[in-house]
Amino acid sequence: MKKKIMAAALCAVMIFALAACGQKSADEKIIVGSKGFTENLILSELYALALEDAGYQVERTYEVQNALINEALVEGEIDIYPEYTGTALMSIYQQPMESDPQKVYDTVKGLYEADGLVPLDMCAANDGQGLVITKEASEKYGIKTISDLQKKAGSIRFGSTSDFYEREDGLAGLAQHYGEFDFKSENSFDDSLKYEIMLNGEVDCVPAYTTDAQLSRDEFVLLEDDKNFWPPYNIMPVTRQDIVDDNPELAETINRISAAIDTDTMQQLNAKVDIDKEEYDDVAAEFYASL
Repeated sequence: MKKKIMAAALCAVMIFALAACGQKSADEKIIVGSKGFTENLILSELYALALEDAGYQVERTYEVQNALINEALVEGEIDIYPEYTGTALMSIYQQPMESDPQKVYDTVKGLYEADGLVPLDMCAANDGQGLVITKEASEKYGIKTISDLQKKAGSIRFGSTSDFYEREDGLAGLAQHYGEFDFKSENSFDDSLKYEIMLNGEVDCVPAYTTDAQLSRDEFVLLEDDKNFWPPYNIMPVTRQDIVDDNPELAETINRISAAIDTDTMQQLNAKVDIDKEEYDDVAAEFYASL
């Protein structure tokens, strides 16, 4: 009889442990995660600083592999991290491309919530694909949008990695969406060299990411994707429902950070690290102190 009672008690303990797996009580630390690139590190550090300022204990688990970070959130290895709406839509949930930012957010919000996850407010900052042109060429030819570029392509020397020319989300797709781009010349080179090559006067226009640090400089103009070819990649903090339930002030705390960041702001913060060679945590602390 005693053995049966002990076995039942042990079973109850195991059931309780399983039920508690992945859950955190309100007095435990909030584990802030990040991916391994400058922008994500800055954002994660801003979340951590804001949470600490609000009285939370915070643990930092940074530079998680991109392919593993959502699983780490689900498994309770981290509690919150900065994601991107387009990444969630197409990479995590394998949904078709959509160009409207609010529709993308609403779609991924529903998908996340079905998995017990909670996307907080998205930022105005969009780290998506785009085209950048030299300020000199922009002013000389009156090019401010991708439609302008398509009409005046014959005056523009274009450059990119070789695969961009044939990709559906590259020049081939742009041509279907905007019309053919009959550039004056087309050059191929390693992506890491694109801004240097533009500054050297070898090309006028290249593909870019819209929060690239170099776009904070006066020499370049990011063209408006006026026909909404590329999907949005708005920054969006993601956490779990149990974390929100146990920490009622967390969402408001993080949403205040998101409300302060637009694309230009993100470019400037990235530039302080990638160009000025400051440490990401110092950059985050300086920006947080200014809010």
